[in-house]
Amino acid sequence: MDHISPIVAQFRIQGTPADIRPLGAGLINDTYILRTQSPDTPDYVLQRINHHIFTDVEGLQRNIMAVTAHIRRKLIAQGVTDIDRKVLTFIPLKDDENKTYYFDGTSYWRMMLFIPDADTFDTVNEKYSRHAGEAFGQFQAMLVDIPDTLTESIPDFHNMEFRLQQFRDAIRDDAAGRVEANRDIIDDLLRRATDMCRAEELHRQGLLPKRVCHCDTKVNNMMFDRQGHVLCVIDLDTVMPSYIFSDYGDFLRTAANTGAEDDPDLSRVSFNMDIFRTFTEGYLSSAAAFLTPLEIENLPYAAALFPYMQAVRFFTDYLNGDTYYKIAYPEHNLVRTRAQIRLLESVEQNTPQMAEFITDRMHKLGKTPL
Repeated sequence: MDHISPIVAQFRIQGTPADIRPLGAGLINDTYILRTQSPDTPDYVLQRINHHIFTDVEGLQRNIMAVTAHIRRKLIAQGVTDIDRKVLTFIPLKDDENKTYYFDGTSYWRMMLFIPDADTFDTVNEKYSRHAGEAFGQFQAMLVDIPDTLTESIPDFHNMEFRLQQFRDAIRDDAAGRVEANRDIIDDLLRRATDMCRAEELHRQGLLPKRVCHCDTKVNNMMFDRQGHVLCVIDLDTVMPSYIFSDYGDFLRTAANTGAEDDPDLSRVSFNMDIFRTFTEGYLSSAAAFLTPLEIENLPYAAALFPYMQAVRFFTDYLNGDTYYKIAYPEHNLVRTRAQIRLLESVEQNTPQMAEFITDRMHKLGKTPL
């Protein structure tokens, strides 16, 4: 790790570095934990930012600093104690206190305080799904009035119209000669296209706002204290303007799937309504205060949108010859596509029950019926 020491030296840390080693198994950024010599000085997390995915590092860090500063101000106003455990704290450079990333000529780096006595969990069960719903709803709620204009850290990331245009281009080009053999899937996806672009159309009509969203709502993107209480939301690289459907629907796509994302046995794939109920209960408990009736009414649409979007993305890559997603075997993207379509079908079958549950929860929260 000797090559990292000059990077550490660029940041305004307290104490003397004692040890640095890899932390976690992130798929995007390289992450390290830096321990300092004294128990009286904090430890730190150092990350190499993947600038091939996040091409605008300046915009990315500007987003994160705006969001964390706004949350910090809210927590101070609420009289919250131990704030450094409730929101991420980024470390400035030694020679520029207004800058929180360093470019070494090849890579971009940033550093933040390590939060001690905290854990993340990969388990998706009813308990943690409810925690996730409440935490991500609260995250959105705290950022409703953020004065800063955020950039899209990944442009068109959850833009369904953009993903469908990529899909149609792939059909037209037929780069891998796979179109004719898969007309049934193409037809199945295209017949839903207009309805699945509902969010973009409602936005154009001025009916659906864009809000600041996390856009990567996995259960392991929250930190818990040792008593099992949520401390804060982490992994803020994808925080950007989006529809609230991004945070709601994307969580359910993975957490409420009874099978694997690439399950070859479609009989194992269905939509887990118990996970839906607990996540929705938690989400509405913290987000219902700012959501519009239209946003709430379309939460079942959000649950369908994300398996649909992922099916389109997997299948687009399959038609293009598997150029984007890593595959383990030649038909991997096709198997992924079919599994996502099966999940979508299960969501559609459960939509009436979902709408009924949401209406009931709104009544219990004392909110106006949909």
